[in-house]
Amino acid sequence: MEESTFYLIVYCWIATAVLIFPFVVRFAAPYGRHTTKSWGKLIDNRVGWILMELPALLVFAGFYLFGSGSHPLVTWIFFGVWVLHYVNRTLIFPFRLRTNGKKMPVAIVFMAIGFNFVNGFINGYYLGTLATSAEYPLSYFYDARFICGFLIFYFGMMINWQSDNILIHLRKPGETGYIIPQKGFFKYISCPNHFGEILEWFGFALMTWCLPGLAFALWTLVNLLPRALHHHKWYKQTFADYPAERKALFPFIL
Repeated sequence: MEESTFYLIVYCWIATAVLIFPFVVRFAAPYGRHTTKSWGKLIDNRVGWILMELPALLVFAGFYLFGSGSHPLVTWIFFGVWVLHYVNRTLIFPFRLRTNGKKMPVAIVFMAIGFNFVNGFINGYYLGTLATSAEYPLSYFYDARFICGFLIFYFGMMINWQSDNILIHLRKPGETGYIIPQKGFFKYISCPNHFGEILEWFGFALMTWCLPGLAFALWTLVNLLPRALHHHKWYKQTFADYPAERKALFPFIL
């Protein structure tokens, strides 16, 4: 693939994120607590989760590992943090869920597969084929972009993992219904799991300092900001005693 063609794809992908944001912010994606049968056939949510996250792991890894580039040492760190995140999201997190019997629309699964395929491709192809040692020399390990980006990614991942763990253990085995989370960053926002993931990928974008990384970070924001707003609205409508000072996604801001 010509490099110019690749960058055209990435720019179009970014433009698509910007164009669809006004539409996705208006309706709640129909999975999780917002699941509805109006979107057609449903699938077990654990199976659906694995299927829709798997392309982000396999496609990225495939394009990186089999890319024709020089694979500078620094890019192996980028590879490692990406794979670490998606091994957890694909192969560990779904099996920790206490959601037996819950389902999600097949349409949502296919949409997520497409989303993860594109993001896995543009980042894997760039790092595996286009990235060079001139761009990522060993001295890049001491670059402020790498250090700050890595720390932001790590901080976001810890928030994401902690928040998932709190949600998973909200109910005892056999209990049903929803409970207001109170621990960790839930003291400040309704969706710290989403906040953490946004931090991760903006940290990744800073760390890699490349357009595909930025594209993925923007898409993460476009997907998760509306999701958090809809969750926050649902919490306030469902619980009369929901903390009034708690924000949706960004502590003390939104």
